[in-house]
Amino acid sequence: MANFSKSTVPQFSVEVYQNEYLPEGGREVNAIVTVTSTGGGTTGRRSLTGAPAAAALPGHGPNAAVVIMVDCSGSMDYPPTKMRNARDATSAAIDTLRDGVAFAVVAGTHVAKEVYPGNGALAVADAATRAEAKNALRKLSAGGGTAIGTWLGLTDRLLASADVSIRHGILLTDGRNEHETPEDLRAALEACAGRFTCDARGVGTDWVVKEVTGIASAMLGTADIVADPAGLAADFTEMMENAMGKEVADVALRLWTPVGVEIKFVKQVAPTVEELTERRTQANTRAGDYPTGSWGDESRDYHVCVQVPEAGVGQEMLAARVSLILPAADGTSQVLSQGLVRAVWTDDMVASTSINPQVAHYTGQAELAQVIQQGLEARKSGDFDGATAKLGRAVQLAADSGNADTAKLLSKVVDVVDAATGTVRLKAKVADADEMTLETRSTKTVRVKK
Repeated sequence: MANFSKSTVPQFSVEVYQNEYLPEGGREVNAIVTVTSTGGGTTGRRSLTGAPAAAALPGHGPNAAVVIMVDCSGSMDYPPTKMRNARDATSAAIDTLRDGVAFAVVAGTHVAKEVYPGNGALAVADAATRAEAKNALRKLSAGGGTAIGTWLGLTDRLLASADVSIRHGILLTDGRNEHETPEDLRAALEACAGRFTCDARGVGTDWVVKEVTGIASAMLGTADIVADPAGLAADFTEMMENAMGKEVADVALRLWTPVGVEIKFVKQVAPTVEELTERRTQANTRAGDYPTGSWGDESRDYHVCVQVPEAGVGQEMLAARVSLILPAADGTSQVLSQGLVRAVWTDDMVASTSINPQVAHYTGQAELAQVIQQGLEARKSGDFDGATAKLGRAVQLAADSGNADTAKLLSKVVDVVDAATGTVRLKAKVADADEMTLETRSTKTVRVKK
């Protein structure tokens, strides 16, 4: 659990966007909850000029530990430049570590091995340990199988040895998780979930998208493809900068609902779509907590949908209260911010039938992610009519919402005849990298235009 004094906790704000008006007998209430954190470090991303992001704010000492897991299976030797690119990327990530941050490097095959510092320990980043770690990377060589659950297990043990609040993993793989069962990997993820966050990257095109995205999702991290191994160093640097920008962990989105209100779903909808409904842990009789992971200076959007009891015109009620909760080591918790979701019954048809722009936008973004995944599955199974329909709908949704990045990725899989109507033709030949990039990034969303 996090253990911060109030002076080191970033400022959180909660804004609720909804149409609170329901027709007589109406029961479904939707709200977009925007959570913004300021003063807690940085997003870790590079500035518009390309300069590295600033370090944490003065007074925010290093409170983090990071383990880098590098795939060293036999396939990393094909081509031989892949292993060299992985070493260079890990070296670049080590250079990005702030002084005082605890860190380690793990080599992953069908077993997990400590590369640096060894003996079940973490090193503390400074000029000397960074140089030692980069020198130790020369030992990395390709050979063996792939059992990612063992990598995560070792990483968990190493991170658990650090008395810090931010625990983070970076995982690189180039192949299928062939040397353990899916159940083994699932068990490892369940054991590690909530103990550290983890960003996962697939390099090349021989890995399984659902494995890599599943790891990142379970560990509240990011997933992406690096189709060309030459791009690994830039990607690793950005990932580590982002990790260095996190200053508070274990923040929970707490949803309190009155008697008679049923929660239909809770999901993150920006910057990516992430289903949280099944991750609820009971806080008390009427409230449950949903994990959000670590925060720096950033903003995220969540879609909350509840079902309220029927009521007559003129009645109103508090449908839900949304709070940001920071648990402490002593079992207490601090409320960082909160917002209210309301329901008001009216006979004004205009008021009760209008859809809040934020709710409409993110409902479309969630559908966009879903139809892309369904369309690609249909294409792989030979259902070309189904694939055309789903991917055509995706093109239409991307155009409607201004999601230019996703529209560009879709154009590499389909020929767009008319984006407005979703009329497309499947391309006869699609590069593996283009299809995998679309699938991996299908859950990335754009913020609603205010």
